[in-house]
Amino acid sequence: MTATATPVESPAGFTHRQILTIMSGLMLGMLLASLDQTIVSTSIRTIADDLDGYSLQAWATTAYLITATISTPLYGKLSDMFGRKPFFLAAIGLFIIGSLLCTLATSMYQLAAFRAFQGLGAGGLMSLALTILGDIIGPRERARYQGYFLAVFGISSVAGPVLGGLLAGQDTILGITGWRWVFLVNVPLGLIALVVVTRVLHLPRKPHATHRIDFAGAVVLAIGLVPLLIVAEQGREWGWGSTNSVLCYVIGAIGLVGFVAVEKYMGDAALIPLRIFNNATFAVGVVISFVVGSAMFGGMLLLPQYLQVVRGAGPTEAGLQMLPLVLGLMIGSITSGRLISKTGRYRVFPMIGATMLTLGLFLLHLLDARSPLWLAMAFMAVTGFGLGNLMQPLTLALQNALPPKDMGVSTAAATFFRQIGGTLGAAVFLSILFSLLTPNISAELQRSAADPAYQHAVVEGARSTNPADAELARGLLEHDTSAAGKVLQDSSIIQQLDPELAEPFQVGFADSMSTVFLVAAAVSLIALVLVLFWKEVPLRMSGGIQAAGNTRSADGVGALVETTAQAEVGKVK
Repeated sequence: MTATATPVESPAGFTHRQILTIMSGLMLGMLLASLDQTIVSTSIRTIADDLDGYSLQAWATTAYLITATISTPLYGKLSDMFGRKPFFLAAIGLFIIGSLLCTLATSMYQLAAFRAFQGLGAGGLMSLALTILGDIIGPRERARYQGYFLAVFGISSVAGPVLGGLLAGQDTILGITGWRWVFLVNVPLGLIALVVVTRVLHLPRKPHATHRIDFAGAVVLAIGLVPLLIVAEQGREWGWGSTNSVLCYVIGAIGLVGFVAVEKYMGDAALIPLRIFNNATFAVGVVISFVVGSAMFGGMLLLPQYLQVVRGAGPTEAGLQMLPLVLGLMIGSITSGRLISKTGRYRVFPMIGATMLTLGLFLLHLLDARSPLWLAMAFMAVTGFGLGNLMQPLTLALQNALPPKDMGVSTAAATFFRQIGGTLGAAVFLSILFSLLTPNISAELQRSAADPAYQHAVVEGARSTNPADAELARGLLEHDTSAAGKVLQDSSIIQQLDPELAEPFQVGFADSMSTVFLVAAAVSLIALVLVLFWKEVPLRMSGGIQAAGNTRSADGVGALVETTAQAEVGKVK
């Protein structure tokens, strides 16, 4: 007798082939989101210099993060109510349109506005991909497929900085300014993702008892967050106690209080139902995600700046020099994923991750303008290994902490609070950086003025045929104090200067970045302390769809038993 071969189903109810088919669509969506984050990081300095707004670059980053953050919980809630696929497709579509608009920007303010539109799509790409993965695969089994997502993230992390630097380093490509291709490259990828997701992503629509949509919560949340982010960006210019700053504090506080009130009123229909925070494991995990997001963005945002501005690397070269960070992240993620799948335990990995992230950021704080490149790359590897042990285990733990029926809300809330931390971290850390740059560069110029070798370089520079050397040297000889301020508008001046004339600027940048890395290390240390008090919950084997099916089956059996019992009672009567 011959046994018939049948596809082996996962505990979540899908065959391996079905899971791979669905994941092909998810990975394309994640590729869009992760590639955009990394491709922009190494090209933003070139973009800002070309648009004459180096000191305004935070607006492009912050605007994108604001809209991506605010839209994330909305995607999670709506997908819980009406199904994942239509909103995943909508997210891809919005992202493509936003990318096209970014290629048309003629100023940093326009770019910030278009990046904000792009962020409306980005808010659904990563969170919905993770949510759908949680629907079809149980938490413990999920590590079996984690490698595929790691491959996408790894490819984008490696290719993004290199591709961003390569494109930004070209004057024109096919008649279009090189850096504009940083955004234009998303269009063909997005169109392919739309086709693939439409064809392969077939998920059951999840029935929901209520269809009230918490748009009021989204509006009030925006009222609360946007002023706080604006003051984080502009506070150094306005003054932290200025009228504008205080007005932002007040509006932000009122908005956040209003958001809590609206969410309490909406109950289960809320954008972020308050009941989920009654779960201590989830509540502490969300705080950890918030803190890790702040430290992560603070550290990773400055590394390309350090490599390009301080070390003089070109955008493409800077992308390649960040490979140790990516390799450390991938090794940490792969190792933690395999061990979690084997043991079913996860708490130790966030502990390792937070420890290594804190150590890595502290070591980066020790770098100066004369540090050897191999040392910087070694510190990057330590930081990346820490992130690898934090990112995946945190998401896994937060999805596992709440019931499967809350898969969309739990994943979106976890992503939301990590992005909130990242948005505030980016704004605050860049604000600290720019508040320190001018005084640090000015102080270094004054110190160098007393050095005979530098005085000689200035005199020679005044006679130089290099326009950058001549302009700076004449300004210094005439005691023009605006030299440091001009660099904030166009940091590429540093690469154009004679090395001796550029040194005070490089030292000023390095000293400023050192302080920011130290602050980021302190933030990461808070995450480590929180992890030490975090309770572990055993990982489930079933995915969200299977669990929902079991619940409905149980309800159906219960109803059948009750009906039969009532019929029997009727017969007795």
